[in-house]
Amino acid sequence: MEKALELFSKLITGENVSSKENKDLYEEYNSNMEMYNIFGSMIEKLNLTLYQYKGALYITAGENNKVFGYTNEELRKMLGLKVNKELYMCYFIIYNIITLFYKDSSSYTFQEFIKSEDVLRSVDGTLSSIISKLDVVVKNELEENSFNAIALLWDELPLTHSTDLSVNARAYKSSKLGYIKIVFNFLKEQNLFIEVEERYYASGRFKALIENYFEDFRGRLYEIMSEGGLN
Repeated sequence: MEKALELFSKLITGENVSSKENKDLYEEYNSNMEMYNIFGSMIEKLNLTLYQYKGALYITAGENNKVFGYTNEELRKMLGLKVNKELYMCYFIIYNIITLFYKDSSSYTFQEFIKSEDVLRSVDGTLSSIISKLDVVVKNELEENSFNAIALLWDELPLTHSTDLSVNARAYKSSKLGYIKIVFNFLKEQNLFIEVEERYYASGRFKALIENYFEDFRGRLYEIMSEGGLN
């Protein structure tokens, strides 16, 4: 129990637990069945999910976890947004980032890095394709209205404050590249992205979440993208 609590404390406060850092806890988790079971029971009751990826452990909030996760209101404040359609736009950008890095579980290969321009082209393409097939891929009026609102918001935005794509856009919701920068900054703050000279690399934590997303969760957005021939 003591070791399980110590492991939980390390992970929930963002410390690395791997074959290189906090090695004793990592080895205890993998070799001590009693500790493994206690820890598993703890995180299940707390609606948390543990991922083990390439010699490291990562913990994340389960769906609708209001204690360890974020509500829409909290995320809007963190991202500097006012209404849900702006937040849904950011969700859609994140989904496109995921599919840019990692298509599905059949290959288990990751793109090395992405840039703002890659995400811009992906969002433009996927939104256009969904809207053109909206009557086929959506199930109800709410979904239809949500995608129409996102598409309208995106179409109304200018590309950027500058005509030069090489300029690192500021994180303002007044342009397409500004929205992408808002998302990039958020992913960096969550230790999911590593930025090097305007190139963005997925951290080990992000890779673990992405890979297991396709295996475990997927969700309605995945269904819509698949039905629209976008995955």
